[in-house]
Amino acid sequence: MKWQKKRAADEQAGPPALSHAWLLGLSLVVVTLIAYGPALHAGFVWDDDQNVTDNWVIKRADGLHRLWFTASTVDYYPMTFSLFWLEWRLWANHAPGYHLVNVLLHAFSAVLLWRVLLRLKIPGALLAAALFALHPVNVESVAWISERKNTLCMFFYAGALLCWLKYDDSGRGRWYGLALAAFALALLSKTAVTPLPLVLLGMAWWRHGRVGWEDVRRVVPFFVMAAALGLVTVWFQNYHLITHDIVRTDGFWSRLAGAGWAVWFYLYKAALPLNLIFVYPRWQIDAGNVLSYIPLLLLAAAFVLCWRRQGGWGKALFFGLGYFVVMLLPILGFINVYYMRYSLVADHWEYFAIIGPIVLAAIIIRRPVVAAALLMALGALTWTQCGMYTDANTLWQTTIRRNPNCWIANNNLAIRLSRAGCTAEAIPYFQKALEIRPADAASQYNLGSGHMVLGQMEEAMLHYQKALEIQPDYLVAQNQLAWLLATCPQASLRNGAKAVKLAERANQIAGGGNPFILRTLAAAYAEAGRFSEAVKSAQRALDLAGAQSNTALAGALQSEMKLYQAGTPFHSPAQTHIDITGR
Repeated sequence: MKWQKKRAADEQAGPPALSHAWLLGLSLVVVTLIAYGPALHAGFVWDDDQNVTDNWVIKRADGLHRLWFTASTVDYYPMTFSLFWLEWRLWANHAPGYHLVNVLLHAFSAVLLWRVLLRLKIPGALLAAALFALHPVNVESVAWISERKNTLCMFFYAGALLCWLKYDDSGRGRWYGLALAAFALALLSKTAVTPLPLVLLGMAWWRHGRVGWEDVRRVVPFFVMAAALGLVTVWFQNYHLITHDIVRTDGFWSRLAGAGWAVWFYLYKAALPLNLIFVYPRWQIDAGNVLSYIPLLLLAAAFVLCWRRQGGWGKALFFGLGYFVVMLLPILGFINVYYMRYSLVADHWEYFAIIGPIVLAAIIIRRPVVAAALLMALGALTWTQCGMYTDANTLWQTTIRRNPNCWIANNNLAIRLSRAGCTAEAIPYFQKALEIRPADAASQYNLGSGHMVLGQMEEAMLHYQKALEIQPDYLVAQNQLAWLLATCPQASLRNGAKAVKLAERANQIAGGGNPFILRTLAAAYAEAGRFSEAVKSAQRALDLAGAQSNTALAGALQSEMKLYQAGTPFHSPAQTHIDITGR
Protein backbone atom coordinates (compact mmCIF):
# COMPACT_ATOMS: atom_id res chain seq x y z
CA MET A 1 0.00 0.00 0.00
CA LYS A 2 2.84 2.41 0.81
CA TRP A 3 4.36 1.79 -2.64
CA GLN A 4 1.02 2.37 -4.36
CA LYS A 5 0.43 5.62 -2.46
CA LYS A 6 3.95 6.82 -3.20
CA ARG A 7 3.62 6.09 -6.92
CA ALA A 8 0.21 7.78 -7.07
CA ALA A 9 1.72 10.83 -5.38
CA ASP A 10 4.60 10.85 -7.84
CA GLU A 11 2.23 10.72 -10.79
CA GLN A 12 0.19 13.61 -9.41
CA ALA A 13 3.34 15.62 -8.87
CA GLY A 14 4.04 15.51 -12.62
CA PRO A 15 7.36 15.08 -14.44
CA PRO A 16 10.50 14.76 -12.33
CA ALA A 17 12.85 17.69 -11.80
CA LEU A 18 15.21 18.33 -14.72
CA SER A 19 18.35 16.94 -13.03
CA HIS A 20 16.42 13.89 -11.83
CA ALA A 21 14.95 13.39 -15.32
CA TRP A 22 18.40 13.47 -16.92
CA LEU A 23 19.63 10.83 -14.49
CA LEU A 24 16.67 8.54 -15.17
CA GLY A 25 17.00 9.05 -18.92
CA LEU A 26 20.70 8.25 -18.80
CA SER A 27 19.92 5.10 -16.81
CA LEU A 28 17.54 3.96 -19.56
CA VAL A 29 20.26 4.46 -22.17
CA VAL A 30 22.86 2.58 -20.11
CA VAL A 31 20.69 -0.47 -19.40
CA THR A 32 19.74 -0.63 -23.09
CA LEU A 33 23.40 -0.59 -24.13
CA ILE A 34 24.15 -3.37 -21.64
CA ALA A 35 21.26 -5.57 -22.79
CA TYR A 36 22.26 -5.15 -26.42
CA GLY A 37 25.95 -5.73 -25.77
CA PRO A 38 26.24 -8.76 -28.13
CA ALA A 39 24.63 -6.81 -30.97
CA LEU A 40 27.41 -4.22 -30.82
CA HIS A 41 29.84 -6.90 -32.01
CA ALA A 42 27.54 -8.49 -34.61
CA GLY A 43 27.98 -8.38 -38.36
CA PHE A 44 25.83 -7.88 -41.45
CA VAL A 45 22.91 -10.22 -42.20
CA TRP A 46 20.47 -10.92 -45.03
CA ASP A 47 19.71 -7.70 -46.99
CA ASP A 48 22.32 -5.57 -45.19
CA ASP A 49 24.40 -5.97 -48.34
CA GLN A 50 21.60 -4.60 -50.50
CA ASN A 51 21.00 -1.66 -48.16
CA VAL A 52 24.54 -0.91 -47.00
CA THR A 53 27.65 -2.82 -48.07
CA ASP A 54 26.67 -3.27 -51.74
CA ASN A 55 24.42 -0.23 -52.03
CA TRP A 56 26.03 1.76 -54.84
CA VAL A 57 23.78 4.77 -54.17
CA ILE A 58 25.09 5.49 -50.66
CA LYS A 59 28.67 5.19 -51.94
CA ARG A 60 28.27 7.91 -54.57
CA ALA A 61 29.01 11.59 -53.97
CA ASP A 62 25.65 12.45 -55.55
CA GLY A 63 23.93 9.75 -53.50
CA LEU A 64 21.85 12.15 -51.42
CA HIS A 65 20.27 13.62 -54.54
CA ARG A 66 19.48 10.13 -55.84
CA LEU A 67 18.02 9.07 -52.47
CA TRP A 68 15.63 11.99 -52.29
CA PHE A 69 14.70 12.66 -55.91
CA THR A 70 14.96 9.36 -57.82
CA ALA A 71 13.72 5.76 -57.57
CA SER A 72 17.25 4.37 -57.13
CA THR A 73 16.50 2.51 -53.90
CA VAL A 74 14.06 -0.34 -53.29
CA ASP A 75 11.98 1.76 -50.85
CA TYR A 76 11.46 5.48 -50.59
CA TYR A 77 12.94 5.93 -47.12
CA PRO A 78 15.34 8.81 -47.83
CA MET A 79 15.97 9.70 -44.18
CA THR A 80 17.12 6.15 -43.40
CA PHE A 81 19.31 5.87 -46.48
CA SER A 82 20.71 9.38 -45.93
CA LEU A 83 21.91 8.27 -42.52
CA PHE A 84 23.49 5.21 -44.13
CA TRP A 85 25.11 7.55 -46.68
CA LEU A 86 26.69 9.54 -43.86
CA GLU A 87 27.73 6.47 -41.88
CA TRP A 88 29.40 4.88 -44.91
CA ARG A 89 31.83 7.80 -44.83
CA LEU A 90 32.49 7.19 -41.14
CA TRP A 91 32.92 3.41 -40.91
CA ALA A 92 32.37 2.01 -44.43
CA ASN A 93 31.78 -1.75 -44.15
CA HIS A 94 32.59 -2.08 -40.42
CA ALA A 95 29.35 -3.29 -38.84
CA PRO A 96 29.83 -2.21 -35.18
CA GLY A 97 29.31 1.46 -36.02
CA TYR A 98 25.92 0.81 -37.59
CA HIS A 99 24.91 -1.41 -34.67
CA LEU A 100 25.86 1.26 -32.13
CA VAL A 101 23.68 3.85 -33.89
CA ASN A 102 20.76 1.41 -33.97
CA VAL A 103 21.03 0.66 -30.25
CA LEU A 104 21.34 4.36 -29.34
CA LEU A 105 18.31 5.28 -31.44
CA HIS A 106 16.33 2.55 -29.66
CA ALA A 107 17.51 3.80 -26.26
CA PHE A 108 16.69 7.44 -27.03
CA SER A 109 13.26 6.38 -28.29
CA ALA A 110 12.65 4.69 -24.93
CA VAL A 111 13.50 7.98 -23.20
CA LEU A 112 11.09 9.90 -25.44
CA LEU A 113 8.40 7.27 -24.82
CA TRP A 114 8.83 7.79 -21.07
CA ARG A 115 8.27 11.55 -21.50
CA VAL A 116 5.19 10.92 -23.66
CA LEU A 117 3.65 8.61 -21.07
CA LEU A 118 4.34 11.15 -18.32
CA ARG A 119 2.45 13.78 -20.33
CA LEU A 120 -0.44 11.35 -20.66
CA LYS A 121 -0.35 10.80 -16.87
CA ILE A 122 -0.15 7.04 -17.33
CA PRO A 123 0.96 5.19 -14.17
CA GLY A 124 4.27 3.35 -14.41
CA ALA A 125 5.62 5.51 -17.26
CA LEU A 126 9.27 4.84 -16.48
CA LEU A 127 8.67 1.11 -16.09
CA ALA A 128 6.88 1.02 -19.45
CA ALA A 129 9.82 2.78 -21.13
CA ALA A 130 12.25 0.31 -19.58
CA LEU A 131 10.10 -2.65 -20.66
CA PHE A 132 10.11 -1.29 -24.20
CA ALA A 133 13.88 -0.82 -24.11
CA LEU A 134 14.55 -4.38 -22.93
CA HIS A 135 11.78 -6.40 -24.60
CA PRO A 136 13.32 -9.21 -26.73
CA VAL A 137 10.70 -8.89 -29.50
CA ASN A 138 12.43 -5.60 -30.35
CA VAL A 139 15.79 -7.30 -30.93
CA GLU A 140 14.94 -7.94 -34.58
CA SER A 141 14.45 -4.20 -35.11
CA VAL A 142 17.60 -3.20 -33.25
CA ALA A 143 20.17 -5.93 -34.00
CA TRP A 144 19.39 -6.09 -37.73
CA ILE A 145 21.14 -3.15 -39.40
CA SER A 146 18.64 -2.88 -42.25
CA GLU A 147 15.89 -2.28 -39.70
CA ARG A 148 17.44 1.13 -39.09
CA LYS A 149 14.26 2.26 -40.75
CA ASN A 150 12.39 1.04 -37.65
CA THR A 151 14.67 2.56 -35.00
CA LEU A 152 15.06 5.90 -36.80
CA CYS A 153 11.33 6.06 -37.51
CA MET A 154 10.51 5.30 -33.86
CA PHE A 155 12.75 8.14 -32.68
CA PHE A 156 10.91 10.69 -34.85
CA TYR A 157 7.54 9.08 -34.15
CA ALA A 158 7.98 9.37 -30.37
CA GLY A 159 9.24 12.93 -30.87
CA ALA A 160 6.10 13.77 -32.86
CA LEU A 161 3.85 12.43 -30.08
CA LEU A 162 5.73 14.44 -27.45
CA CYS A 163 5.56 17.66 -29.48
CA TRP A 164 1.85 17.12 -30.08
CA LEU A 165 1.17 16.72 -26.37
CA LYS A 166 3.13 19.90 -25.62
CA TYR A 167 1.03 21.68 -28.23
CA ASP A 168 -2.15 20.25 -26.71
CA ASP A 169 -1.07 21.52 -23.28
CA SER A 170 0.19 24.96 -24.31
CA GLY A 171 -1.64 25.80 -27.53
CA ARG A 172 1.62 27.14 -28.99
CA GLY A 173 1.82 26.83 -32.76
CA ARG A 174 5.54 26.05 -32.76
CA TRP A 175 4.87 22.72 -31.06
CA TYR A 176 2.25 21.90 -33.70
CA GLY A 177 4.78 22.67 -36.43
CA LEU A 178 7.44 20.55 -34.74
CA ALA A 179 4.98 17.66 -34.38
CA LEU A 180 4.16 17.86 -38.09
CA ALA A 181 7.86 18.07 -39.01
CA ALA A 182 8.79 15.12 -36.77
CA PHE A 183 5.98 13.05 -38.30
CA ALA A 184 7.25 13.88 -41.79
CA LEU A 185 10.74 12.73 -40.82
CA ALA A 186 9.28 9.54 -39.34
CA LEU A 187 7.39 8.78 -42.57
CA LEU A 188 10.55 9.49 -44.60
CA SER A 189 12.32 6.93 -42.42
CA LYS A 190 9.57 4.30 -42.75
CA THR A 191 5.86 4.63 -43.47
CA ALA A 192 4.84 2.03 -40.87
CA VAL A 193 3.67 4.93 -38.66
CA THR A 194 0.97 6.14 -41.06
CA PRO A 195 -1.68 5.42 -38.34
CA LEU A 196 -0.24 8.21 -36.13
CA PRO A 197 -3.21 10.56 -36.84
CA LEU A 198 -5.53 7.92 -35.34
CA VAL A 199 -3.22 7.71 -32.32
CA LEU A 200 -3.50 11.50 -31.89
CA LEU A 201 -7.29 11.22 -31.86
CA GLY A 202 -7.02 8.37 -29.36
CA MET A 203 -4.88 10.54 -27.08
CA ALA A 204 -7.50 13.28 -27.28
CA TRP A 205 -10.14 10.78 -26.13
CA TRP A 206 -7.85 9.54 -23.34
CA ARG A 207 -7.17 13.05 -22.04
CA HIS A 208 -10.53 14.74 -22.56
CA GLY A 209 -13.03 11.88 -22.71
CA ARG A 210 -14.21 12.81 -26.19
CA VAL A 211 -13.04 13.56 -29.73
CA GLY A 212 -14.35 16.92 -30.96
CA TRP A 213 -14.39 18.48 -34.41
CA GLU A 214 -11.50 20.70 -33.41
CA ASP A 215 -9.41 17.60 -32.66
CA VAL A 216 -10.26 16.20 -36.10
CA ARG A 217 -9.46 19.51 -37.83
CA ARG A 218 -6.03 19.71 -36.23
CA VAL A 219 -5.20 16.17 -37.32
CA VAL A 220 -6.22 16.58 -40.99
CA PRO A 221 -2.71 17.65 -42.20
CA PHE A 222 -1.29 14.51 -40.57
CA PHE A 223 -3.81 12.34 -42.43
CA VAL A 224 -2.92 14.01 -45.74
CA MET A 225 0.81 13.50 -45.19
CA ALA A 226 0.33 9.87 -44.15
CA ALA A 227 -1.82 9.10 -47.20
CA ALA A 228 0.62 10.74 -49.63
CA LEU A 229 3.76 8.99 -48.40
CA GLY A 230 1.89 5.74 -47.84
CA LEU A 231 0.96 5.68 -51.54
CA VAL A 232 4.58 6.37 -52.46
CA THR A 233 5.66 3.34 -50.43
CA VAL A 234 3.07 1.11 -52.11
CA TRP A 235 4.32 2.24 -55.52
CA PHE A 236 7.97 1.55 -54.61
CA GLN A 237 7.07 -1.91 -53.25
CA ASN A 238 5.30 -2.80 -56.49
CA TYR A 239 7.91 -1.20 -58.77
CA HIS A 240 11.08 -2.58 -57.15
CA LEU A 241 10.16 -5.66 -55.12
CA ILE A 242 6.84 -7.22 -55.97
CA THR A 243 6.78 -6.42 -59.75
CA HIS A 244 5.40 -9.66 -61.22
CA ASP A 245 5.91 -11.81 -58.11
CA ILE A 246 2.81 -13.24 -56.47
CA VAL A 247 3.05 -12.32 -52.78
CA ARG A 248 -0.37 -13.65 -51.76
CA THR A 249 -3.15 -15.38 -53.65
CA ASP A 250 -5.81 -15.32 -50.93
CA GLY A 251 -8.83 -13.03 -51.06
CA PHE A 252 -10.36 -10.47 -48.73
CA TRP A 253 -12.09 -12.89 -46.34
CA SER A 254 -8.96 -14.93 -45.81
CA ARG A 255 -7.01 -11.76 -45.11
CA LEU A 256 -9.68 -10.54 -42.72
CA ALA A 257 -9.52 -13.79 -40.76
CA GLY A 258 -5.72 -13.67 -40.86
CA ALA A 259 -5.75 -10.19 -39.36
CA GLY A 260 -7.41 -11.61 -36.26
CA TRP A 261 -4.80 -14.37 -36.08
CA ALA A 262 -1.99 -11.83 -36.37
CA VAL A 263 -3.26 -9.58 -33.57
CA TRP A 264 -3.44 -12.48 -31.09
CA PHE A 265 -0.07 -13.79 -32.27
CA TYR A 266 1.56 -10.43 -31.56
CA LEU A 267 -0.17 -10.17 -28.17
CA TYR A 268 1.13 -13.65 -27.32
CA LYS A 269 4.71 -12.74 -28.25
CA ALA A 270 4.47 -9.49 -26.30
CA ALA A 271 3.32 -11.40 -23.20
CA LEU A 272 5.58 -14.45 -23.61
CA PRO A 273 8.59 -13.60 -25.83
CA LEU A 274 9.99 -17.13 -26.14
CA ASN A 275 11.03 -19.07 -29.26
CA LEU A 276 11.31 -15.92 -31.34
CA ILE A 277 12.01 -16.79 -34.98
CA PHE A 278 13.50 -14.59 -37.69
CA VAL A 279 11.05 -16.06 -40.24
CA TYR A 280 7.93 -17.68 -38.74
CA PRO A 281 6.04 -20.49 -40.53
CA ARG A 282 3.60 -19.08 -43.06
CA TRP A 283 -0.02 -19.72 -42.13
CA GLN A 284 -2.56 -21.27 -44.46
CA ILE A 285 -5.95 -19.70 -43.71
CA ASP A 286 -9.13 -21.35 -44.93
CA ALA A 287 -11.63 -18.57 -45.57
CA GLY A 288 -14.42 -21.14 -45.88
CA ASN A 289 -13.92 -22.48 -42.36
CA VAL A 290 -16.00 -20.61 -39.76
CA LEU A 291 -13.42 -21.42 -37.07
CA SER A 292 -10.89 -19.23 -38.91
CA TYR A 293 -12.84 -16.14 -37.79
CA ILE A 294 -12.94 -16.95 -34.07
CA PRO A 295 -9.80 -14.88 -33.21
CA LEU A 296 -11.32 -11.86 -34.96
CA LEU A 297 -14.65 -12.30 -33.17
CA LEU A 298 -12.90 -12.61 -29.80
CA LEU A 299 -11.01 -9.39 -30.54
CA ALA A 300 -14.24 -7.57 -31.38
CA ALA A 301 -15.84 -8.89 -28.18
CA ALA A 302 -12.89 -7.62 -26.15
CA PHE A 303 -13.33 -4.12 -27.59
CA VAL A 304 -17.07 -4.12 -26.89
CA LEU A 305 -16.49 -5.23 -23.28
CA CYS A 306 -13.82 -2.58 -22.69
CA TRP A 307 -16.01 0.13 -24.20
CA ARG A 308 -18.90 -0.79 -21.93
CA ARG A 309 -16.53 -0.60 -18.93
CA GLN A 310 -14.82 2.63 -19.96
CA GLY A 311 -15.98 4.29 -16.78
CA GLY A 312 -13.56 2.09 -14.84
CA TRP A 313 -10.86 -0.42 -15.76
CA GLY A 314 -12.10 -0.64 -19.35
CA LYS A 315 -10.80 2.79 -20.35
CA ALA A 316 -7.10 1.97 -20.03
CA LEU A 317 -7.59 -1.45 -21.60
CA PHE A 318 -9.56 0.02 -24.51
CA PHE A 319 -6.89 2.68 -25.07
CA GLY A 320 -3.98 0.24 -24.90
CA LEU A 321 -5.61 -2.46 -27.02
CA GLY A 322 -6.92 0.11 -29.49
CA TYR A 323 -3.46 1.61 -29.90
CA PHE A 324 -2.04 -1.87 -30.43
CA VAL A 325 -4.45 -2.77 -33.24
CA VAL A 326 -4.25 0.64 -34.90
CA MET A 327 -0.46 0.51 -35.13
CA LEU A 328 -0.65 -3.00 -36.60
CA LEU A 329 -3.02 -1.95 -39.39
CA PRO A 330 -0.35 -1.48 -42.13
CA ILE A 331 0.95 -5.03 -41.73
CA LEU A 332 -2.20 -7.06 -41.01
CA GLY A 333 -2.28 -8.28 -44.60
CA PHE A 334 -4.75 -5.99 -46.34
CA ILE A 335 -1.85 -4.45 -48.29
CA ASN A 336 0.73 -6.67 -49.98
CA VAL A 337 4.18 -6.46 -48.43
CA TYR A 338 6.99 -8.36 -50.18
CA TYR A 339 8.12 -10.12 -46.98
CA MET A 340 4.73 -11.85 -46.85
CA ARG A 341 6.07 -14.28 -49.44
CA TYR A 342 7.79 -15.95 -46.48
CA SER A 343 5.63 -15.21 -43.45
CA LEU A 344 2.51 -13.25 -42.53
CA VAL A 345 4.02 -12.08 -39.23
CA ALA A 346 7.40 -10.77 -38.12
CA ASP A 347 8.90 -9.45 -34.89
CA HIS A 348 10.03 -6.21 -36.51
CA TRP A 349 6.44 -5.45 -37.56
CA GLU A 350 5.42 -5.31 -33.89
CA TYR A 351 7.99 -2.66 -32.95
CA PHE A 352 5.58 0.29 -32.88
CA ALA A 353 2.48 -1.56 -31.71
CA ILE A 354 4.08 -3.34 -28.75
CA ILE A 355 3.97 -0.11 -26.75
CA GLY A 356 0.25 -0.74 -26.12
CA PRO A 357 0.48 -4.03 -24.20
CA ILE A 358 3.71 -2.89 -22.53
CA VAL A 359 1.96 0.17 -21.08
CA LEU A 360 -0.92 -2.00 -19.83
CA ALA A 361 1.59 -4.32 -18.14
CA ALA A 362 3.31 -1.36 -16.48
CA ILE A 363 -0.04 -0.14 -15.14
CA ILE A 364 -0.84 -3.57 -13.69
CA ILE A 365 2.55 -4.23 -12.08
CA ARG A 366 2.50 -2.67 -8.63
CA ARG A 367 5.42 -4.16 -6.73
CA PRO A 368 8.97 -2.93 -7.41
CA VAL A 369 10.37 -6.40 -6.77
CA VAL A 370 8.18 -7.85 -9.53
CA ALA A 371 9.14 -5.00 -11.87
CA ALA A 372 12.86 -5.50 -11.21
CA ALA A 373 12.62 -9.26 -11.73
CA LEU A 374 10.71 -8.80 -15.00
CA LEU A 375 13.24 -6.28 -16.32
CA MET A 376 16.13 -8.58 -15.47
CA ALA A 377 14.42 -11.52 -17.22
CA LEU A 378 13.67 -9.48 -20.33
CA GLY A 379 17.21 -8.10 -20.38
CA ALA A 380 18.64 -11.62 -20.22
CA LEU A 381 16.36 -12.79 -23.04
CA THR A 382 17.36 -9.79 -25.14
CA TRP A 383 21.06 -10.49 -24.54
CA THR A 384 20.55 -14.11 -25.66
CA GLN A 385 18.41 -13.18 -28.67
CA CYS A 386 21.10 -10.76 -29.89
CA GLY A 387 23.43 -13.72 -30.37
CA MET A 388 21.22 -14.86 -33.26
CA TYR A 389 22.47 -11.86 -35.28
CA THR A 390 26.20 -12.55 -34.85
CA ASP A 391 26.51 -13.18 -38.59
CA ALA A 392 24.41 -14.36 -41.52
CA ASN A 393 25.30 -18.03 -41.10
CA THR A 394 24.28 -18.00 -37.44
CA LEU A 395 21.02 -16.24 -38.30
CA TRP A 396 20.02 -18.77 -40.96
CA GLN A 397 21.16 -21.80 -38.95
CA THR A 398 19.15 -20.63 -35.93
CA THR A 399 16.12 -19.96 -38.13
CA ILE A 400 16.32 -23.46 -39.63
CA ARG A 401 16.52 -25.04 -36.16
CA ARG A 402 13.38 -23.20 -35.10
CA ASN A 403 11.56 -23.36 -38.45
CA PRO A 404 13.00 -26.26 -40.53
CA ASN A 405 10.66 -25.62 -43.47
CA CYS A 406 11.75 -22.01 -43.94
CA TRP A 407 12.59 -21.77 -47.65
CA ILE A 408 14.55 -18.53 -47.54
CA ALA A 409 16.73 -19.74 -44.64
CA ASN A 410 17.67 -22.99 -46.38
CA ASN A 411 18.22 -21.20 -49.68
CA ASN A 412 20.37 -18.40 -48.31
CA LEU A 413 22.43 -20.59 -45.99
CA ALA A 414 23.21 -22.84 -48.96
CA ILE A 415 24.27 -19.80 -50.99
CA ARG A 416 26.61 -18.62 -48.28
CA LEU A 417 28.15 -22.07 -47.81
CA SER A 418 28.65 -22.43 -51.55
CA ARG A 419 30.32 -19.03 -51.82
CA ALA A 420 32.61 -19.99 -48.96
CA GLY A 421 33.77 -23.04 -50.91
CA CYS A 422 31.65 -25.52 -48.93
CA THR A 423 29.45 -26.53 -51.85
CA ALA A 424 29.12 -30.18 -50.78
CA GLU A 425 27.71 -28.97 -47.43
CA ALA A 426 25.41 -26.56 -49.27
CA ILE A 427 23.74 -29.15 -51.53
CA PRO A 428 21.42 -30.62 -48.81
CA TYR A 429 20.15 -27.12 -48.02
CA PHE A 430 19.60 -26.38 -51.72
CA GLN A 431 17.69 -29.67 -51.96
CA LYS A 432 15.60 -28.81 -48.90
CA ALA A 433 14.74 -25.42 -50.39
CA LEU A 434 13.66 -27.15 -53.59
CA GLU A 435 11.62 -29.69 -51.60
CA ILE A 436 9.80 -26.81 -49.91
CA ARG A 437 9.22 -24.94 -53.19
CA PRO A 438 9.47 -27.40 -56.09
CA ALA A 439 7.94 -24.90 -58.51
CA ASP A 440 10.37 -22.11 -57.61
CA ALA A 441 12.75 -21.18 -60.44
CA ALA A 442 15.37 -19.74 -58.10
CA SER A 443 15.54 -22.98 -56.11
CA GLN A 444 16.05 -24.99 -59.29
CA TYR A 445 18.73 -22.57 -60.47
CA ASN A 446 20.61 -22.52 -57.19
CA LEU A 447 20.70 -26.30 -56.92
CA GLY A 448 21.94 -26.47 -60.49
CA SER A 449 24.72 -24.00 -59.68
CA GLY A 450 25.75 -26.12 -56.71
CA HIS A 451 26.03 -29.22 -58.91
CA MET A 452 28.04 -27.26 -61.47
CA VAL A 453 30.59 -26.14 -58.90
CA LEU A 454 31.02 -29.81 -57.95
CA GLY A 455 31.59 -30.68 -61.61
CA GLN A 456 28.27 -32.51 -61.94
CA MET A 457 27.42 -30.87 -65.26
CA GLU A 458 24.56 -33.08 -66.39
CA GLU A 459 22.68 -32.54 -63.09
CA ALA A 460 23.38 -28.81 -63.34
CA MET A 461 21.91 -28.61 -66.86
CA LEU A 462 18.83 -30.53 -65.75
CA HIS A 463 18.04 -28.03 -62.98
CA TYR A 464 18.78 -25.00 -65.18
CA GLN A 465 16.36 -26.37 -67.76
CA LYS A 466 13.70 -26.91 -65.09
CA ALA A 467 14.19 -23.34 -63.89
CA LEU A 468 13.52 -22.11 -67.43
CA GLU A 469 10.46 -24.31 -67.75
CA ILE A 470 9.07 -22.61 -64.65
CA GLN A 471 10.19 -19.10 -65.67
CA PRO A 472 11.13 -18.91 -69.38
CA ASP A 473 12.66 -15.41 -69.15
CA TYR A 474 14.82 -16.19 -66.09
CA LEU A 475 17.89 -14.29 -67.24
CA VAL A 476 20.61 -15.84 -65.06
CA ALA A 477 19.40 -19.37 -65.81
CA GLN A 478 19.39 -18.65 -69.56
CA ASN A 479 22.91 -17.25 -69.42
CA GLN A 480 24.29 -20.03 -67.23
CA LEU A 481 22.78 -22.86 -69.25
CA ALA A 482 24.02 -21.27 -72.48
CA TRP A 483 27.52 -20.94 -71.02
CA LEU A 484 27.54 -24.56 -69.93
CA LEU A 485 26.25 -25.80 -73.31
CA ALA A 486 29.04 -23.85 -75.01
CA THR A 487 32.02 -24.47 -72.72
CA CYS A 488 31.36 -27.73 -70.84
CA PRO A 489 34.53 -29.88 -70.67
CA GLN A 490 32.34 -32.93 -71.41
CA ALA A 491 32.01 -32.81 -75.20
CA SER A 492 28.89 -34.97 -75.22
CA LEU A 493 26.99 -32.31 -73.27
CA ARG A 494 27.87 -29.37 -75.55
CA ASN A 495 25.28 -28.03 -77.99
CA GLY A 496 26.31 -24.89 -79.87
CA ALA A 497 23.00 -24.25 -81.61
CA LYS A 498 20.99 -24.43 -78.39
CA ALA A 499 23.61 -22.30 -76.59
CA VAL A 500 23.29 -19.59 -79.25
CA LYS A 501 19.51 -19.56 -78.99
CA LEU A 502 19.60 -19.17 -75.22
CA ALA A 503 22.40 -16.58 -75.22
CA GLU A 504 20.73 -14.46 -77.91
CA ARG A 505 17.51 -14.46 -75.90
CA ALA A 506 19.39 -13.51 -72.71
CA ASN A 507 21.20 -10.73 -74.56
CA GLN A 508 17.90 -9.44 -75.91
CA ILE A 509 16.36 -9.35 -72.40
CA ALA A 510 19.46 -7.60 -71.01
CA GLY A 511 19.35 -4.97 -73.75
CA GLY A 512 22.72 -5.89 -75.20
CA GLY A 513 24.69 -4.07 -72.53
CA ASN A 514 25.79 -6.84 -70.16
CA PRO A 515 29.43 -7.90 -70.74
CA PHE A 516 28.97 -11.27 -68.99
CA ILE A 517 26.06 -12.22 -71.26
CA LEU A 518 27.96 -11.00 -74.32
CA ARG A 519 30.88 -13.20 -73.24
CA THR A 520 28.48 -16.17 -73.09
CA LEU A 521 27.13 -15.25 -76.53
CA ALA A 522 30.67 -15.18 -77.93
CA ALA A 523 31.41 -18.63 -76.52
CA ALA A 524 28.13 -19.95 -77.95
CA TYR A 525 28.87 -18.57 -81.41
CA ALA A 526 32.32 -20.17 -81.31
CA GLU A 527 30.92 -23.56 -80.30
CA ALA A 528 28.47 -23.29 -83.20
CA GLY A 529 31.36 -22.49 -85.58
CA ARG A 530 30.33 -18.86 -86.13
CA PHE A 531 33.74 -17.41 -85.28
CA SER A 532 33.39 -13.95 -86.86
CA GLU A 533 30.27 -13.32 -84.75
CA ALA A 534 32.08 -14.72 -81.72
CA VAL A 535 34.89 -12.19 -82.18
CA LYS A 536 32.42 -9.30 -82.51
CA SER A 537 30.54 -10.28 -79.36
CA ALA A 538 33.77 -10.79 -77.43
CA GLN A 539 35.04 -7.38 -78.53
CA ARG A 540 31.81 -5.71 -77.46
CA ALA A 541 32.04 -7.46 -74.09
CA LEU A 542 35.68 -6.38 -73.78
CA ASP A 543 34.76 -2.74 -74.47
CA LEU A 544 32.06 -2.83 -71.79
CA ALA A 545 34.37 -4.55 -69.29
CA GLY A 546 36.97 -1.84 -69.84
CA ALA A 547 34.39 0.90 -69.35
CA GLN A 548 33.37 -0.76 -66.07
CA SER A 549 37.03 -1.18 -64.97
CA ASN A 550 36.47 -4.93 -64.69
CA THR A 551 40.05 -6.04 -65.24
CA ALA A 552 39.42 -9.71 -64.38
CA LEU A 553 36.72 -10.05 -67.02
CA ALA A 554 38.77 -8.08 -69.55
CA GLY A 555 41.76 -10.38 -69.05
CA ALA A 556 39.63 -13.49 -69.56
CA LEU A 557 38.05 -12.06 -72.72
CA GLN A 558 41.44 -11.19 -74.25
CA SER A 559 42.57 -14.79 -73.82
CA GLU A 560 39.34 -16.20 -75.24
CA MET A 561 39.31 -13.81 -78.20
CA LYS A 562 42.65 -15.23 -79.42
CA LEU A 563 41.01 -18.64 -79.59
CA TYR A 564 38.02 -17.32 -81.54
CA GLN A 565 40.29 -15.49 -83.98
CA ALA A 566 42.14 -18.77 -84.52
CA GLY A 567 38.84 -20.59 -85.11
CA THR A 568 38.90 -22.53 -81.82
CA PRO A 569 36.01 -22.80 -79.31
CA PHE A 570 36.66 -22.03 -75.65
CA HIS A 571 36.19 -25.03 -73.33
CA SER A 572 36.75 -24.64 -69.60
CA PRO A 573 35.06 -25.60 -66.35
CA ALA A 574 32.34 -22.98 -66.01
CA GLN A 575 32.31 -20.57 -63.11
CA THR A 576 29.04 -19.45 -61.61
CA HIS A 577 27.50 -16.70 -59.59
CA ILE A 578 24.66 -18.04 -57.47
CA ASP A 579 21.90 -15.50 -57.32
CA ILE A 580 20.69 -14.45 -53.88
CA THR A 581 16.94 -14.26 -54.20
CA GLY A 582 14.01 -13.37 -52.04
CA ARG A 583 15.14 -10.24 -50.31
